[in-house]
Amino acid sequence: MRTKQQAPAQGNKKALSLKTLTKSTVWDVQENDIFRMWESADKDADVRENLRHYSDIIRSAFMIEEVKEEDMDAAKKRYTKQGYKVGNIRIDEQTKVVWAIKKRPITRVTDLTYENIRHISAAKLVEVLERNFGGGWDSLSQSIQDIIESGFDISTTTLPKDRLRKPGGMYEKKLADGYDVLEVPKGTWVEAIFVKQKPEAEKPRMKFQSESIFNDGEDDEEGDLPIDDYKNHDDEDEEMEEPTTFDDEEINEDNYRTTFEIETDPDEEADGLEDYVDE
Repeated sequence: MRTKQQAPAQGNKKALSLKTLTKSTVWDVQENDIFRMWESADKDADVRENLRHYSDIIRSAFMIEEVKEEDMDAAKKRYTKQGYKVGNIRIDEQTKVVWAIKKRPITRVTDLTYENIRHISAAKLVEVLERNFGGGWDSLSQSIQDIIESGFDISTTTLPKDRLRKPGGMYEKKLADGYDVLEVPKGTWVEAIFVKQKPEAEKPRMKFQSESIFNDGEDDEEGDLPIDDYKNHDDEDEEMEEPTTFDDEEINEDNYRTTFEIETDPDEEADGLEDYVDE
């Protein structure tokens, strides 16, 4: 049994193009969007040189079948009946192919990935979990749990059936906080799995570190450390370089040495050692 909350309204997403698609954002678009984006970019030299790259991104979220010319009419009808969208894809000026495209369905927990987990609602996740469940949350593999928890807050409780919805209890509080709930019967007990989509968190930018590695030795004003950081580094160096001190009692003939330069008086030139030996 599942309890649904009304999905929050989502703002307009920034229009995507073929060149800005990633294996995550491709889950935001539909079949007709793929044909439209490809048509808009078919004269782009970069797209033509990297067809395999862009098609791989599309294939991560869509099933693609190439319709053969000799079976065109029958294939179009067959694929359309199966929910595919059929359209032309231009490879170059002389070459066109016909693609049948269909969004990959997310019906089992094994269909969930780090790329698509943030592109489904909490209600959809509950539906997927309900279709695959039997043993509760702990019956999922750790890898599937990690994927789900990367996009959703998950909490569970297991209580006797007659106590699960006790007024003022966890069940009521979670519903009030916007969670969807899946109830998994376990004899006279029930495991309640609460699901709520996590907000998108902005990733911190470590600009100066990344650019310092790849700037080929060129100075980058934006990549410089702040003034305070320079100050701290200088302070650390000064603290490390302590002045050397000497104890007069420790100086002896074995460790004392003075080095200085003796200038030669030009009026006192000696031809050799024999000049200083008494005849």
